Amino acid sequence: MKLSEVLAEASVAEWVGDASVEVSGLAYSTADVADGQLFFCVPGATADGHDFAGAARDAGAAALVVERRLEVDLPQAVVADARAAMAPAAVRFWGDPTAELFVAGITGTNGKTTTAFLVRHVLERTGTQTGLLGTVKRVVGGESEEVERTTPEAIDLQRTFRRMLDAGDRGCVMEVSSHALALRRTDGVRFTAATFINLTQDHLDFHSGMEDYYGAKRRLFDPAAAGPGGAAVNVADPYGARLAGELRAAGFQPLRTFSPSGGDADYLAADVRFDAKGSTFTCRTPDASFDVTLPLPGHFNVENALAAIATAAGLGVAPAEAGAALADAGLVPGRMETIDEGQPFGVLVDYAHTPDSVENVLRAARKLTSGRLIAVVGAGGDRDRDKRPLMGGAAARLADLVVVTSDNPRSEDPAAIINQIVGGMSGPDARAAIEVEPDRRVAIGLAVARAAEGDTVVIAGKGHEQGQEFEGGRKEPFDDVEVAREALRAVRTGA
Repeated sequence: MKLSEVLAEASVAEWVGDASVEVSGLAYSTADVADGQLFFCVPGATADGHDFAGAARDAGAAALVVERRLEVDLPQAVVADARAAMAPAAVRFWGDPTAELFVAGITGTNGKTTTAFLVRHVLERTGTQTGLLGTVKRVVGGESEEVERTTPEAIDLQRTFRRMLDAGDRGCVMEVSSHALALRRTDGVRFTAATFINLTQDHLDFHSGMEDYYGAKRRLFDPAAAGPGGAAVNVADPYGARLAGELRAAGFQPLRTFSPSGGDADYLAADVRFDAKGSTFTCRTPDASFDVTLPLPGHFNVENALAAIATAAGLGVAPAEAGAALADAGLVPGRMETIDEGQPFGVLVDYAHTPDSVENVLRAARKLTSGRLIAVVGAGGDRDRDKRPLMGGAAARLADLVVVTSDNPRSEDPAAIINQIVGGMSGPDARAAIEVEPDRRVAIGLAVARAAEGDTVVIAGKGHEQGQEFEGGRKEPFDDVEVAREALRAVRTGA
C-alpha cells in the first residue's frame, strides 16, 4: 500500500519526499521495524520517537510519520499528533477489520477482566467463536497469547483484529483502559457494544483528577459512534448513574442499566447468596426473572455477572440464556483465585490494587471465613500515591491481621511506599494488627505461617502478574500463586 493511501485519513499537514513509496507494515518501536515499514515517531513520557528516526531508517523503515521535519533521508508525513495518526493508518492498512468483527468494549476501574472473561464465555457457550483482549491474556482463534498492556497500541490492536478474523473469530470482547481512550489507541474501532462497570480512585498519576479520569472513560460512549448493541451501564455506581443520565439526555440508544444492589435498573440482582463455591442470585429484567449460579464468590462478582448478562443482550444473547451459561464459567487467573495445598485454611490471590477493590475482596473473603481474615497488601511505585493510605485504611478496617509489603516498587523506595500505606491504617475504625515485611516472598510466607484452621489469607495486589518490577526497568520473576503454594508446602512439611 502506498504511503499516501495508508495516511489518507490521518490529516497530514505536509509531505516531505515521495508520498507514493510502498509501505509493507507499521511500527512505533525501532525494535519492531522491518524493511519497508512506516515508522511513527511518537513522543512518550520517557523517550521521543523522533530521536530514533535514524535507527528506524537503519533498520529498514521506508518512511516516517513525524510532528516536525527531520534531517533524515526518508519520505516524511508531518502531522500534528503522531500517536493520533496511528489509529486511522492502522485501520486502513489492516482493512478496517472491525467493520466485519463485532467488538464489545468493557471499561471500569475494577472488574474489567472478569466481566470480559464472562462475556466471552457466554458467547462461546452459545455458539459464537470470540476473541479476547485483556489484562491477563489475549485469545485469537481459540489460542491464548501473552499480553503486555490491557489495551494495545492502535497498530497492534488493528493487526490483532485482522488476525482474529483470519482465524475464524466472529467477534472480540476487550477491556478498554482509560489510558487507551485518552491516548486514542481505540480510535477507529467500531464498537458494537460498550459497558461501564464502575469508577473509583486509580491512575491519578496519569489523569489530572477524577473528572479527567471519568472524561477518558466517557469517550467509549460517544452517542455519535454508538453501535447497534448500545451500552450497558452500572447505575449503582455514582459515576455510572451520572453516565446513564448523560446518555439518556443525548438520546443514546439502546441503553441497558444494571444494578447489583437494588434500585431502578433494567437488570437487578435479588436474593444474593455466597459460599466458598461461588454466588447465586435471581436476575430480574423487564421481561423475566431467572436464577443465576456463578462459580465466583463476592458481591463484586455479582456486579460483573450482571454486566456480562446486560452486555451479551446487546450482542443478541437472550438474558436467561446468558445467565444459564455462567454456571460453568471458568475461574479468572488472579481474581479471587483459590490456592489449595491441603491446608486447613483458605488462601486467595487477587489483583486488588485500589482502595475499592481491596475493600471488595476483603468483604467477600470475610463472608467465607469462620476464623480470622489475614491480608497481604502492598502498592505499586510510580503510580497514584494518594490511593496508598486509602488502601491501608481499607485493609485495617476489614482484616484482623495485615502484612504490609512491597508490590512493584519500580523507581521508588519500597520503604517509603510501605510507610504511606501504614499511614492510613490508624483511623478510628481500624481493627487489624499490623506487621511490616518489605520482602514480598517472606511476607506471603509470614501470612501463611500465621494462619490457623478456619482462617482465610488474602494476597492482594499482583494477581496474575508473573514478575516484580524494580528500579531501572528490572523485572524479576514472581508469581503470587506459586509463592503461596511454596509457602503452604513449607508450612505443611515444617520447613
